[in-house]
Amino acid sequence: MSNTMDSKSLPPHIALFPSAGMGHLTPFLRIASMLLRRNCAVTLITATPTVSAAESSHISSFLHEHPQVKHVGFQIIQLPHSKQDDPFYLQFESTRRSVHLLHPLLSSSSPPLSAIFADFFVASSITSVSTKLGIPHYLISTTSVKFLCLLAYLPELISDPAKFDHSFTEVEISGLTPFPISSIPPPFKDPNHLFTKTLLQNSRALSKAKGIFMNSLQCLEAETLEAVNNGGVLSHSLPPLLPIGPLELYEIKTEKGQYMTWLDRQPAESVVYVSFGSRTAMSREQIREISKGLERSGHRFLWVLKSSKVDTEDKIQLKDLLGDSFLERTKNKGTAVKGWVSQPEILEHPSVGAFVSHCGWNSVIEAARRGVPVVAWPQHGDQRLNAEIVQRGELGIWDRKWGWDGDKELVCGEEIEKKIREVMGDEKLRKMAKKVGEEARKAAETGGSSEKVLSEVLEFLQK
Repeated sequence: MSNTMDSKSLPPHIALFPSAGMGHLTPFLRIASMLLRRNCAVTLITATPTVSAAESSHISSFLHEHPQVKHVGFQIIQLPHSKQDDPFYLQFESTRRSVHLLHPLLSSSSPPLSAIFADFFVASSITSVSTKLGIPHYLISTTSVKFLCLLAYLPELISDPAKFDHSFTEVEISGLTPFPISSIPPPFKDPNHLFTKTLLQNSRALSKAKGIFMNSLQCLEAETLEAVNNGGVLSHSLPPLLPIGPLELYEIKTEKGQYMTWLDRQPAESVVYVSFGSRTAMSREQIREISKGLERSGHRFLWVLKSSKVDTEDKIQLKDLLGDSFLERTKNKGTAVKGWVSQPEILEHPSVGAFVSHCGWNSVIEAARRGVPVVAWPQHGDQRLNAEIVQRGELGIWDRKWGWDGDKELVCGEEIEKKIREVMGDEKLRKMAKKVGEEARKAAETGGSSEKVLSEVLEFLQK
C-alpha cells in the first residue's frame, strides 16, 4: 500500500485552539475528549501566559490524563494596558494578534493536520494559518446560536449608531425574532471599546470557516438554527452551523471535594446550587442580599462565591465575605465554597433541585443536560439573550428587572427568596426542565442528532 493510501486511512488529526477563560477552555477540552474517543489524533494549542490559575491547572491536568495529546504552547505578544483594563479582553486581543506565530509550530505536525478547530476570538487571524497549511478550519462557538447571530450582524449594527437611539426598543435581523435593545451588551454601543473592536474583527471573518460547531440543542434553539441553516438569515456572514451539544464531559482525576461529600448527605432535589461562573465577582452588598435570600427561603443550598474576577487575586476569606454568624446559622442547611468546583459533577448530583445562574452558555447547557431548572440572573455579555432562551425553552425562570453589566442596583434578599421558592415549588417547571434533559441525552447518545453531526465532519476530514 502506498504512503498516500496509508495517510488517508488514518483517523483525522485535529488541532484545537481555545481562547482565554475557563468558559472558552472547557468546551475545547470536552471536544478534545470526544475526538480522542473517536480515535482522532489531537493537538492542543494554548497561549501563554494564561489569565487564570484555573486555566493553567486544567490544561496541565488534561495533558497529564491524556498523554497522547500533543501540546503546542506559544508566547503571545502582550498589549500595553492599564490596571483598569479587563484582563480577559486583553488576552482575547493579544492572542488574536499573535496567531501568525503558529504556522511554523504546526507545519511539521506528524501526522499532518487535517483541520484546525479554533475559538471565535481568533477567527480573523486563523484563516491565513489554515490556508498556508492547506487545511480547512472550523470555529467552535462558546455561546448560543442566537448570540452568534448577533455577533455576525455586529458590523452592520455598529455602522449605524442610530439603531441604539432611545426610540428603538429592538434590533431586527431579517428572519429572526427581534433582539431587545436591553439585552445587547453595553460595550456594543461603543465601537472604540476593546471588546467591541475585537469582536468586529472576528465577526467579519466568520464566513471563511468551513463550519461553526455549536454546543447547543435543537430543543432550545430550533427556530434560530433552522432559520440560519436554511440560508434565509445572514447567509453572507455565516457558514453552516453544526449543533453538537450537549458536549460530552471529560474526566480529570481529582480528590472528591468536601462539597460533594456534603451533597451526598442531602435528600433528592433538595439543594439550590448558586454560582455565577468563573469571571463574575459580586459586590459585598449583593453577596449580603444573596445570603439573606438563601437563608429566608428555608431551602438547602450550595453557594460558590467569587470576590475577584481573576482567581489569583481572590484572597478574601469566606468568613470575611459572609460573616461567622451566617455560616453558623446555616451550617445545617447549606454550604459555601470559594475556589474552583466541578460544576457538571454538582449539576449531575441527584440532590440538586435548582440552579441560580448567570446563564453563561456552558452553564445553561450543563443544566439542560441534567434537566435542572434555572433561576436566570444574567450579569454581562451574551447572558441576557441566553436567559431568554432558558425562559422560552421552559428550562427556567427570569426576572428581567434584575440588573446586569454595570447596573449597580441591588437585587434584594426578599426578591431572591421569592424566586428560589418559586423554582423549587413549581412542579410544572421541574417537569418541563426534565423534558429538556431527556432531549439533551437523546441528542448526545450514539445515533443522536448531535453525535451524527460530529461523525459526518470527521468522515469528511478522513476522505
